[in-house]
Amino acid sequence: MTAGDVTDERPAAEGHDPDALVERRRTRRVRLAAGAAVVLALLFAGAATVAAARGEDEGSKNAPVPAASSADAGFARDMAVHHQQAVEMSFIVRDRTDDEDVRRLAYDIANTQANQRGMLLGWLDLWELPKVAPGGEPPMAWMEHGDQHAHGGHHPDGSGSGSGSGDGDGVLMPGMASRSELARLGRLDGKQAEVFFLQLMTDHHKGGVAMAEACASLCSVPAEQRLAQGMVEGQRSELGLMRDMLAERGAEPRS
Repeated sequence: MTAGDVTDERPAAEGHDPDALVERRRTRRVRLAAGAAVVLALLFAGAATVAAARGEDEGSKNAPVPAASSADAGFARDMAVHHQQAVEMSFIVRDRTDDEDVRRLAYDIANTQANQRGMLLGWLDLWELPKVAPGGEPPMAWMEHGDQHAHGGHHPDGSGSGSGSGDGDGVLMPGMASRSELARLGRLDGKQAEVFFLQLMTDHHKGGVAMAEACASLCSVPAEQRLAQGMVEGQRSELGLMRDMLAERGAEPRS
């Protein structure tokens, strides 16, 4: 007998409650969908990496290889790290709430950003560049060559970019959650987990939008510029969605 069988049969022993049975089956279907989403994310990320490594995108064919300290390489390294945390937060909230809207958003973010992360790491492999900044260069130093700066910058909507890097609690780049915030998210349940996830991801997206905008103007590889612009548009759309979802829960973004 599987764990799923035990879950489905338990209501019969508790008085044949049809509503409880339906709810448990719905929750089980959602969790099965979550597992499928993870598999798809890994498949998409792998496919994107292979495509990048083969140079199948017309923008990468015959293009000069960016330098290790270039905006192209810096964005690929830093956004891969930034995206990894978004995937991690999405998986955390998946297990802390049964709300379908929040779980669906988390699946979308995990799938999209795992796919994009695979592309970014694939480009670094294609260019034969390290995935760690050379010479101990701090994260987002590549942005300091343009109009937007890595530390204390502002978003297009005029708000601050969230936590800066090097705060001693694991925050490497603006918008990223700290270790203590991730731990807190893992302890919350239900509505509290939903609200905190939406607030953390709002900060995360704001930091990501600033980084992607910088690449769109500073990067030299056309395919990477297009990816960055797609990130800007997609994450701005999700920022509006998360603002509405917070309002539905009687909350608002932290900044």
